[in-house]
Order: sequence, then C-alpha cells, then structure tokens
Amino acid sequence: MPAPHLAIRPAAPGDAGLILAFIRALADYENLLGEVEATEADLARDLFGPDPKVFCDIAEWDGEPAGFALWFHTYSTFQGRHGIWLEDLYVDPALRGKGIGKALLVHLARRCLEGDLGRLEWWVLDWNDPSIRFYQAQGGVLQDEWTKVRIAGPALQKLGGAGASAAPVGD
Repeated sequence: MPAPHLAIRPAAPGDAGLILAFIRALADYENLLGEVEATEADLARDLFGPDPKVFCDIAEWDGEPAGFALWFHTYSTFQGRHGIWLEDLYVDPALRGKGIGKALLVHLARRCLEGDLGRLEWWVLDWNDPSIRFYQAQGGVLQDEWTKVRIAGPALQKLGGAGASAAPVGD
C-alpha cells in the first residue's frame, strides 16, 4: 500500500463551497459560528474575481480536501516590506497530527522567502492552547504587547459618518 500523499494547491473557483465549509468548521471550533456571514458568492468574488486581494491554499491528503490557509498581503512601514497575514488556518480534525498544518505554514513561509516578504503573522485565540503550542513549536512568538482594535457595525457607520460629509482637514 502506498504512503499517504499530501499536496498543497492554490484554491480554484470551484472551491468556494469547500472554503466556506472549512471557515464554518473553524468558526464552530472557535465558538464563533454565529458570526460567520460570508457566503459562497462572497468568497468566489473576493478570491477569484478580476483583482483578488485575498488568497487561499488547499491542502489535500490522498487527493481529498484536508485543510486550508486563507491569507492576504500586509505592509510593514518599519521593515519597508510586504508580509503575509494568515487569516485562517484549519485542518480537518480527523487528519490532525499528520503534518498538514505545518505543511501549510511551511508553504506560506516559503512564499514569504521567495517573494522577499518580511513577515508571516496571524492571530490565535488566547484559550486555544493546542494551537498556541503548535505555533510556538514552529518558531511563532506571541505578541502580547499589542492589543487588537476593531471598529465594525454601528460604530463603523458612526465613525464613517454614514450619510454625513467627510471631516474637515486637520481633524
């Protein structure tokens, strides 16, 4: 019997449903399933439209989907270089422990090196000890000195002045 085979490939337009299923499975694991608003159409538009700003790689184990990494480019003014922000990394629970997650990280790290990109970064939930240990084992350093800030929903509407004119210069 041949050894199992792992392959990583760029996502293709027909993968939007698969990617959404992975996103929903990840959100369920993170107890955030109720926050998933994305649709297949959203993913198809943003990943495979004429000018994509977000990208996805699919891991396959013996030809079957096993996980994904969804990412986009960032920019560090301190480094003066682009980097990669890993938005989501997910491996099917039945296939964990086979090196698939590490292979996805290695794939993105190589993309950084080949593209002369300065960083590979992502968030991990502070309660997710298995993932934290995994990321640290890969050389990841927790950046506890930074606090994430988000403006969304009504606060974004208010700040952006929905229906109001732009703030004067100097404010």
